[in-house]
Amino acid sequence: MEALLAESQTPPGVGDTVEGPVISIGSGKIYINLPPFGTGIIYGREYLAARDVLRKVALGDTISAKVIGGAHKEGYIELSLKEARQAMIWSDAEKAIATGTIFELPVKDANKGGLIIAWQGIQGFLPASQLKPEHYPRVANGEKQLILDELKKLIGGNLSVSIITADPREGKLIFSERGSSKDSRESLVDQYAIGDVVEGITTGVVDFGIFVKVEEGLEGLVHISEIDWGLVEDPRLFAKVGDAIKVKVIDIKDGKISLSIKQLSEDPWVAAGAKYKKDDTVNAAVIKYNKYGALASIEEGVAGLVHVSEFESEPALREALQLGKTYPFTITLFEPKEHRMTLSYTKPK
Repeated sequence: MEALLAESQTPPGVGDTVEGPVISIGSGKIYINLPPFGTGIIYGREYLAARDVLRKVALGDTISAKVIGGAHKEGYIELSLKEARQAMIWSDAEKAIATGTIFELPVKDANKGGLIIAWQGIQGFLPASQLKPEHYPRVANGEKQLILDELKKLIGGNLSVSIITADPREGKLIFSERGSSKDSRESLVDQYAIGDVVEGITTGVVDFGIFVKVEEGLEGLVHISEIDWGLVEDPRLFAKVGDAIKVKVIDIKDGKISLSIKQLSEDPWVAAGAKYKKDDTVNAAVIKYNKYGALASIEEGVAGLVHVSEFESEPALREALQLGKTYPFTITLFEPKEHRMTLSYTKPK
């Protein structure tokens, strides 16, 4: 009867997880009953890899293991407890992603990209971009060594994190500290609407903008493009950590809040739209070079591009149009609603 039952079922193949009671414990070997297919064995390297767990196993205990080979030379099915535990861990990781489970885990190490965190024996990575604002390494000029120095300060401490990526094939486990507070952050964000004007505290100034704490647990970014209507090259000239700062809410998305300083004042392009038009001759000050040519400002916050194609070369443009100096130009394109303008250099006769 047992033989017929075995023939009617598909025997476990390599990679399958099986379960059965321990029926014998030998020296460096564990035997598991796998009816109706026979007996499984954990031995050799697989026994050594899981010996700390197997030493605690007693006769009759049920063990889940993974099939790693066909019939053993003595007819046993070769099993791996380590492989089974790994499969179960990755399965648990996928469930944790689906449920948004939060784990309190210690930081083991750091590199220039983020933090190393271990979970159930698997080493995972928490990118710096996924840290909460209060843990984000805000370093002048983005100096990598200084970023690493700041991240190292978190080693040995615990962080509340969630798993956002689990890829067993590549052994990739990615954590996020931001996700661990998503619900509470979203509830805070829900109190605000686009257009709200609030006062906060500057918590960081970096190359790409200014971080502002609107309230405890909620921080937003004033991107460099939203600091001033005029050209901004260094946000540090506009704020420093600890400053009280008034900002306008301009976007709310995925529990995050975007802020603006410049939108608290009137858009200079509106007034310019009533004052200038295409083909007008204007005086404009050269304020910046870029790969396309030069930017020239006709009024504070209203600048247009003088294209390099008007000149023989980029050096020729820079020789003719020097930074900080004012020259006559003709407006060749003027779209104030889109903040777009191009200028053509009017060469002196």
